Amino acid sequence: MAKGEGTELYSNNSLLTNKPVNPDVVKLAVKCEQRNRLSICNKLCYAVGGAPYQITGCALGFFLQIYLLDVAQLDPFYASIILFVGRAWDAITDPTIGFLVSRSPWTRFGRMLPWILFSTPLAVVSYFLIWYVPTFENGRVIWYLVFYCLFQTLQTCFHVPYSALTMFISEDQKERDSATAYRMTVEVMGTVIGTAVQGQIVGMANAPCIPAPGDNVTADGLNSSLLLGQEVNATTTVITLDQTKAAYMIASGAICSIYVLCAMVLFLGVKERKESSRPPRSELMSFWQGIRLVMGHGPYVKLVMGFLFTSLAFMLLEGNYALFCCYTLGFRNDFQNILLVIMLAAMLTIPFWQWFLTKFGKKTAVYIGTSSVIPFVILVVCVEKNLIITYIVSFAAGVGVAAAFLLPWSMLPDVVDDFQVRNPDSQGHEAIFYSFYVFFTKFASGISLGISTLSLDFAGYMTRGCTQPENVDITLKVLVSAGPIGLILIGLVIFHSYPIDEERRQGNRKLLQEQRGNESDSETNPTELTNMVRF
Repeated sequence: MAKGEGTELYSNNSLLTNKPVNPDVVKLAVKCEQRNRLSICNKLCYAVGGAPYQITGCALGFFLQIYLLDVAQLDPFYASIILFVGRAWDAITDPTIGFLVSRSPWTRFGRMLPWILFSTPLAVVSYFLIWYVPTFENGRVIWYLVFYCLFQTLQTCFHVPYSALTMFISEDQKERDSATAYRMTVEVMGTVIGTAVQGQIVGMANAPCIPAPGDNVTADGLNSSLLLGQEVNATTTVITLDQTKAAYMIASGAICSIYVLCAMVLFLGVKERKESSRPPRSELMSFWQGIRLVMGHGPYVKLVMGFLFTSLAFMLLEGNYALFCCYTLGFRNDFQNILLVIMLAAMLTIPFWQWFLTKFGKKTAVYIGTSSVIPFVILVVCVEKNLIITYIVSFAAGVGVAAAFLLPWSMLPDVVDDFQVRNPDSQGHEAIFYSFYVFFTKFASGISLGISTLSLDFAGYMTRGCTQPENVDITLKVLVSAGPIGLILIGLVIFHSYPIDEERRQGNRKLLQEQRGNESDSETNPTELTNMVRF
């Protein structure tokens, strides 16, 4: 959008606000503000609904790759196929589910909440079966591929309506931003829970490894369970592979219970506002028409592309950090605790980033928050193998992770508002906006996971190896440092052209208030604001 166009638009807004004030309009605005205000309980119940996606996503992101390689004992090539196809399939389902959600009829529970309720039971069953190692060997690849894709589909039926629910709990920007901050805090807490439950349970039963010729394997250097079929000393019993498999199943069962609990809190504690879900005034569009409409909105495209690269950077780091800690740094006993430190730091600094974006603006928060992780991912591959330094670096990196969690979901409502201001006759596309953002990030993460696992295969990764070849160490350093840094820099360059600054955001807020006031006031000409926006 050109500078002149934005100036003219807000000049029109000034003309609107300088008109004589109608007392009835003032009373209506006060009443509307009270109706849109959310209680702390409402915000907390809404926020809890975001935890299942992050808990399961964190467990899968940090542990699925190492699980497929070292516990299910799949060849790295087949593991890469599962990871890529699963994430790619997940990405494809997002716009499809988003379209179906946008066409869903209003029910006594709303439009979004029924999707969440009915998808939850099947999702937890499919998630549990991902972490089960079947007795047969020939069909294991198909087993994991089917249940991984099935879970991703069912989780999409939960997460896309939940994401779009942000627009339907209140019409007030400040209330939505506040609810988003609550949500991001709980979601990061969900990553802590996912990392803690999965990591601590599995960490007590690390998969036994096979020493390569020339390995100097001792109880001090590696986990006491590393020697397959032996005892390290008279008092230490070796943990078998079957015990490791059981540990993964126990962890998945615990996560499934939390998933169901959070879904029930969301469903019972959040009311979807019917006035926020009013039917579109224009004719229903086809799937492709809706896609062309939202993808033709410039600010949305720039926001999605910017977060595509920055999110991809953090996903690449997440997917390979466990292997990096185990093999490159040699902290096989402590990798789950290192991951937990990252997520704890992210959870603790979410309120700081919420204050920062309120004080200095969201674009500034993107630059500062996302780039803050760069020095630490450089440091983690440059320092000697020192556990204390690794913990310090991991905590500092978690501060940047917090910004990456909060900012996309805080800025997406701004883009939707901007679209509604410029297309006042087109409504009901919120789910498509959210689902396409998730589509691009998930598709890219599938590519990154597939490429990273294939890279490890080409580098000579040894399944269940106590140590790895030097090429694997070099590859892991690239995947957790050089690769993410390059992707973050590309994302920041794209954000430079993102047009919605604080001035434009506040202008959109005022225009939308006028638009909604005109819809509610029968004495107001309903075409006046539309004509001024289109002028």
